Amino acid sequence: MGFVETAAVVGACALSVACGFNLWRAYESHARARRHKASIVAAEGLAQEGRAASAADRMVASMERLTQQLALGRGRRAAFRGIGAGEGFASMARLAGLEGRVSARAYAEMRARMAIACAAAGLACGLLFSGQLAFVLAVAGAAIGFKMPGYALRTRVKERAREAERHLPEMLDVVALGMRSGLPFDASLRIYASHFDTLLSRELENARVQWSCGLARRDEALRGLAATYDSVVFSRVVETVVKSIRYGSSMVSSLESDAAEARSAYQADREERIAKAPVKMMVPTGVLILPAMLIMVLGPVLLELIQGGF
Repeated sequence: MGFVETAAVVGACALSVACGFNLWRAYESHARARRHKASIVAAEGLAQEGRAASAADRMVASMERLTQQLALGRGRRAAFRGIGAGEGFASMARLAGLEGRVSARAYAEMRARMAIACAAAGLACGLLFSGQLAFVLAVAGAAIGFKMPGYALRTRVKERAREAERHLPEMLDVVALGMRSGLPFDASLRIYASHFDTLLSRELENARVQWSCGLARRDEALRGLAATYDSVVFSRVVETVVKSIRYGSSMVSSLESDAAEARSAYQADREERIAKAPVKMMVPTGVLILPAMLIMVLGPVLLELIQGGF
């Protein structure tokens, strides 16, 4: 091969490498832009929901999809038909805001599926060592998987109550300010719902629309909304509003005092959760970090003792 042919081959190779590098850079920039856009959309969605997505949220979403599949006649399993949801599912679903969105059948089937999946995972891990360990891990995995959907619903109940208590003081302040300006309770509540995009504002607006359209009385709509939250503070505020409207007493001062009480209760709850953090950190510290530190410190000493004994 002459010099010209060699130069042509080298030039073609360099050109192909340059084109491939440019295509790779274009693909990377496009993928980076897509990831950035997806992160923005996800951040906006999480900001609207008021909380970050977690394993409990994904479990609840799976139960919602399973409910839709069962409603459409798909996903039926004969082995799961005899499994019930257990007592308290209806109240737990209502407090989690999932009434009508997650059925008892879907909850029971999800528990069975998770029990089977976790038992299979425990069995596979245990078989790497011994049959006895495989049996123990399979039983433990089945128990853990069976409890996971209930844990997800209970977590959703707590997060929903905390979300309501976090936005309750500002709602009471806005409504009290509107009523001090001469507006009625309904108009003040509508102003709050139109200027704040939170879970509490959306549900209060839905309740206001219900009694405005005559679908329910005001006290029934408010008490029905309070029944969907596991919050004593919110229930007490609703009872104060209902009694003030029924007896015609002044509501502004009671709303302001309730706002201060709700703010102090939420602050006390946050302080309590912060105080529990060091106690919760003791478990991973004692299980993971402390043994590693002991091995690093005492490992050389034990090796010297063993070698000296031999």
